[in-house]
Amino acid sequence: MSDSREKILGRVRAALTPLPQRAAYPEYADEVAVMKQLFVDGRDLWSLFAERLAAVNGLALDRADTLVAWLRERSHLHGYCDPALWPSLAPHFNEIFTVEMEFDRARVDDYAFGITRAAGAIAETGTVILQDASTSRRLGALAPWVHIAVFPREKLYATIPEAIAALGPDPNTIWVTGPSKTADVEGILIEGVHGPGEQIALCLA
Repeated sequence: MSDSREKILGRVRAALTPLPQRAAYPEYADEVAVMKQLFVDGRDLWSLFAERLAAVNGLALDRADTLVAWLRERSHLHGYCDPALWPSLAPHFNEIFTVEMEFDRARVDDYAFGITRAAGAIAETGTVILQDASTSRRLGALAPWVHIAVFPREKLYATIPEAIAALGPDPNTIWVTGPSKTADVEGILIEGVHGPGEQIALCLA
């Protein structure tokens, strides 16, 4: 192996090595980041989250049977589900559905929907938070046309600063605000190009 090649690969390996100490979050005033006008009418966090998610073409649900009805109406009958979630969701699915607990990369186009856990959600922006620590299969969240992110009510945070403070040190955190979007081609907004075309947030007690 040439010296130049070894130098290049050495730098790549060094860049991939975990940092001994993560950089501190920047200092900023919370009031700068918070959309305070959203909270003046005293609405609860769930209704605010549902409104903000709907504004970016996402859907917020708080009942598993409503989710199943939505999937059935659109003939999304084959999908993947995080094994940790399936025991609580299984009673709502009937025999017309085929739900797998293992995501087969060789059949990535077979899955109409993917159900994965979310680390939480943010009311002020309608954002769902995904982290490696709680997402069973990243492809299950990114490859199917419909992604359902499931989180408990206590993980619904009011603001971005509140969510950041609660998330912990997971090195890979993804902020998902509605379906995937791009406007790269002639400035035309298209959804579902680089990820799910339907983003559903399912909040369970």
